[in-house]
Amino acid sequence: MFQTIVNAFKIKEVRKKIFITIALLFVYRLGCYIPVPGVEIFSGLQDFTFLQIMSAVSGGALTYGTFFAMGIGPYINASIIIQLLSVGIPALERLSKQGEEGKRRINTYTRILTLFLAIAQAIGILVAFQGSVNTGKIFNTYGDSAFLEFLSYAFLVIVYTAGAALTMWLGERITDYGISNGISLLIFAGILSTAGTAIINLLQQMGNPATVMSATWTLVGFLVAAIVIFAAIVAVNDAERKIPVQYAKQVKGRKMYGGQSTHIPIKVNASGVMPLIFSFAILSFPDLIINLFGVKSDNWWSTYVGTDSWLYMVLLCLLILFFSYFYNQIQFNPDDISKSIQGNGGFIPGTRPGKPTADYLKRVANRITLFGAIFLAVVALVPSLVFKAIDIGLVNAFSATGLLIIVSVALEFEQALQSQIMMKNYKGFLK
Repeated sequence: MFQTIVNAFKIKEVRKKIFITIALLFVYRLGCYIPVPGVEIFSGLQDFTFLQIMSAVSGGALTYGTFFAMGIGPYINASIIIQLLSVGIPALERLSKQGEEGKRRINTYTRILTLFLAIAQAIGILVAFQGSVNTGKIFNTYGDSAFLEFLSYAFLVIVYTAGAALTMWLGERITDYGISNGISLLIFAGILSTAGTAIINLLQQMGNPATVMSATWTLVGFLVAAIVIFAAIVAVNDAERKIPVQYAKQVKGRKMYGGQSTHIPIKVNASGVMPLIFSFAILSFPDLIINLFGVKSDNWWSTYVGTDSWLYMVLLCLLILFFSYFYNQIQFNPDDISKSIQGNGGFIPGTRPGKPTADYLKRVANRITLFGAIFLAVVALVPSLVFKAIDIGLVNAFSATGLLIIVSVALEFEQALQSQIMMKNYKGFLK
């Protein structure tokens, strides 16, 4: 990867895109430190598992209630909702198949839904943590009244919604003028910032004679565990099953077509991090609602279905399995692939064309999806247990979702750089 970056800086156009990406990421990180008037640190955020994940993704901006506290979360949720609706609503499904025009309209719907979700999320967080909001600091020159308090909360909702919209805009500008997917890079930067803060805290503890030994062993154990976990994620993330396809020779006029061999790649972890995000969100939602209504933290759900309970782990694994197969059904259609192969005069060796080919592809995809789901379940549980055994502060900094996102975005960024380098080299050759 380092050699790819060195080669990229040798090309002027690619180097310009890298600098644009870095500049926009700097603007995003700067917005994560801009304070909002009247808002202090959201105390009690650690009681909400889902909000902890959102805070880690935003680089801690949600915890401190800064301008980009909502981060890219509303846009991610809107994208997921639109993607799911595209499967169940025929009109959206037709739009998704209409090329660039359909994609543009779906992006417009996603942006609109992002604004509504940002408003709802901002209202929910401000109501849940109203003890951390001091409305007197916003309109302190006009006295206190119910109307001014309402106006203060409306002002905060507008500010946080504007921050979410600006974050979405920055991500889209990185995608258009920078390198790789801008939304993924924003999430990547937020997670690395949270992880960097946790490591800095460990280094500060190493400077204290009373905690130098424990902090040193914690850091060593963390580095070893991180290397092993990253290596396992990279190995499975790039793994794929290649199904051979043979095309028969066809004579059309005076030319002969076909006769070559190719393959159909089926990735082991084709659904990426989506099953994890959905599973964590569903299990965290009841706890979020219970806490929003002011129920005590020792309620039934927190006691028996909390993050440390066996029931939570079992439900998490079952949900990951369900959503892995759900996304496999959305992304991989054996019937369409079988028809395409048969229409082009191809066949899978040892399998008859038509329905037998579709059944074979479906059977192989289900087996691979099962292995990928088991891998996601292991990644969801083992890193959290390992980092919790090393240091409780590392659990939030390096969650299972965060680990997968870091590896996936890094690999995606390298592939994007290689594509840019190859494209510029081809252009230079043609000139």
